[in-house]
This record gives sequence, C-alpha cells and structure tokens, in this order.
Amino acid sequence: MPEAALLGASYALFHVPDLVRYGSKPSRQIARDPTQLDAIAAHLRPYDAVVAYPPNQAFIGNLAPEALEHIERPRFRQPMESAREQGAFGRIFDQDAFYARLAAADPFNLVHLSDAEPPENTTPLSRQGSAVGWVEAGHPEDLSQTPELMLENLACKTSAIEAARLVLAQTETDPASIEYVFNTGEEAIGDRYQRGGGNLAKAVAEAIGCTSATGSDVKAFCCAPAHALVLAAATIRAGLYQRVLVIGGGSVAKLGMKYEGHVRKDMPVLEDVLASMAFILGPEDGRSPVLNLDAVGRHSVGAGSTPQAIYTALVSEPLKKLGLRFADVDRYAVELHDPDVTEPAGSGNVPLVNYRAIAALAVMSGQLTAPEMPAFVKQHGMPGYVPTQGHIPSGVPYLGHARAAMLAGTMQRAMVIAKGSLFLGKMTQLADGMSFMLEAR
Repeated sequence: MPEAALLGASYALFHVPDLVRYGSKPSRQIARDPTQLDAIAAHLRPYDAVVAYPPNQAFIGNLAPEALEHIERPRFRQPMESAREQGAFGRIFDQDAFYARLAAADPFNLVHLSDAEPPENTTPLSRQGSAVGWVEAGHPEDLSQTPELMLENLACKTSAIEAARLVLAQTETDPASIEYVFNTGEEAIGDRYQRGGGNLAKAVAEAIGCTSATGSDVKAFCCAPAHALVLAAATIRAGLYQRVLVIGGGSVAKLGMKYEGHVRKDMPVLEDVLASMAFILGPEDGRSPVLNLDAVGRHSVGAGSTPQAIYTALVSEPLKKLGLRFADVDRYAVELHDPDVTEPAGSGNVPLVNYRAIAALAVMSGQLTAPEMPAFVKQHGMPGYVPTQGHIPSGVPYLGHARAAMLAGTMQRAMVIAKGSLFLGKMTQLADGMSFMLEAR
C-alpha cells in the first residue's frame, strides 16, 4: 500500500485581546483581585504589533523559524517592517473577524453580537471595554454548557474552521473529497451526561462543506496532534481513506496563562492570540513528503517518565529502527513554545531544554562529544516561536516549513516530537509522547 503524504499544512492566528480576561489564569486572579483586569488592559498590544511580531510571522510561514536566531530577544521589541497578515501557510486575523466568525459558527444562536447591555448570566464580548455582544449558556442547568464553556468550545470550533479552510484552499482540495476528520483540540465538547463526548471534528467538517466525511476527536493532552497524524497516516496506508483532514483549534483557557510575569516585567501580554492548524494527508504522489510509519516513536506505559526515558523512546529507538544517526535528521521539531512568553514567567526556554536533552542522548550513544552539543542544537533544532496553547506547540507547526523545504530539495528528514502531561487529569501519573518522521520523496 502507498505511504501517506503530507499534502498541505495551514495555520491561523486570531488576535483576541478582549478575551484574555477569560483565560483560566486571568479569570481566577481577577476574581481574587479585580484590579488585575486593569493591569491586563494596560498591557494589551494592538493588532499591528501582533502582525509585526517575528514569531507570529514564522508561524504563518513568512519567516523561517531558524531566522529568529538573528533577531535579538525579546523579539516583541523587534517588529518586522515587512510583516504581512497573509503568509505562505496561513493568516493572522483581528478580533472583529473572530467575533463575526464566532457567530457564524454557532448553530444554536448562543452568540449575540449587539452593543446592548449583556443580560445576566452570560459571558460579555467587548472591544476595548465597549460591549459588542455576549455568549449565553447552552442550557441553564448544565455545568458543562455554561456561557464560559460555550465560548471556549465555539472558539475552538471557529479557529479550527478557519485553519481548515486555509489548507483546503492552499491544496485546491474539494471539501467533498475529505473522508475523515481528526480533531485534536483540547476542549471537552459535551453535556452533563457525557462531558467530553465530542464530536468537534464532525462539527467542523459540516461547517466547511466536507459532506462525505465523518470524524472523531483525539484526546491526549498536548500530544494529541501527533497521535492524530499517525492515525491518519495509518488509515491511508491501510487503504481505508484517500483524504484525511487533521485539525486543532485554539484554547481560550490558555489565553494570558503567564500574564503575571509579563505584567511584572512591564511587557505586552503575549498570550493574546488563538492559534489553530490543519493538515491534509493522502496517498503518496511522488512529490509530497511522506510520514514514515516504520519508525513511530511511542512512549509506552512501561517506558518511564524521566527525560532520558522519554527521549530514548521518542528519538533513539526510532532512529535505531531506521539505521540512522542523530545527525541524519535535518531538524527536530519539539515543544516549540515561544521563550518570549515562557521565560518572563519563570518557565525557561522549553525548546532549548528539549534540544539539549536530545543532544545529551547523542553524546551518551557516542555519536557526539559534549563540546559539540551547542553546535548540534543550533544545526538540528530551532528557536521556539509558537503560542503556548498546549497541543498547538507540539512539533506540528513546523510541518509547513519542513514540507516547503523538502519540496525545494533542501531538506531530507524532519522528526516531529510531541509530549503530553497525562497526570494533569488526575487519572494517572504517566507522561505521554509520540514522534514520527517526515521524509522527502
């Protein structure tokens, strides 16, 4: 059977500064101390600054992630003069565009766009403090369909719809040719009886005209996109489907997650965007890069949860199966969190830590010396540039760049590595992880 090819990858960013207050961390802090709302408002950035922010330009494909190495940090102080809303792989949208799409994505008339005073027991929508509408509950007695949760769910749907439309247009794919959709967003769509029942995949498929498709939601915390892409590739390799769409919408809960560090350092609140992504897979066409399913990295139940155990399972073992050395992979795409966001909050430079862990494994295997580690990290890693929304940074934002490089003949292999924190759900202490190799044809 043919291998599965990556036919397209698209990404969308919605600038939603007035929704930052509804992120999980800001909403909790505002409830304790209402002055936090003013502190957040004083540190929100304008739309032009969002477009000109270099990591955002890398996210939509106007700038190679590696080029960020040459832009002094913090990069929010280095706006790009040539920045554009439209990129090679996606687009940046303003808040008004988001509100309009939010209402359009709502089939139950829960979103109301109006400058009237929002009714009680709703979630207000605003623009710089002025009312523009509200979101009401899906059911007045259902704690799984409160106004806040309906906003989160509809925002995930709305942003995923736009990324899906972008990838369909990019690849000139007839929506009716899509046979299956995997959704990797982290929101639990449901009601009081089945709180995470889903199915956002099918809801998005309906909205974009995929009339021949069915679908399902893949849940694995931040690791879900890797699971879904491997599942999609496997169904194509088995001959079950010819066209599969993998999507992931943005997370309102993670807006302003690290805002306190940003406010404390008198910098913009950078977690003010909803990010989304979409990928189309199909049988290999002799041109597009393929997912090599002969060496999928899996973090099994018995693998252990230390960094060494995780990267042994996700990197070392797949390379051994393919008879490759660490340096044979052109680029590793790990948790690509933007360090401008994470470092001021004390979370460190997440991608750099991960690349150093991979380099350390190469040293332990005798393929690298310790003094060579920094050069290896620079040559085979990349700066973080992705919004910190759980599943969004988990390696897959690099697929657009990797595919373009492979089509241009400048890259042979890229390994995507995703990890997940399953212990957050309080059902297990286990971590999670999955990796796969994208290879040029």
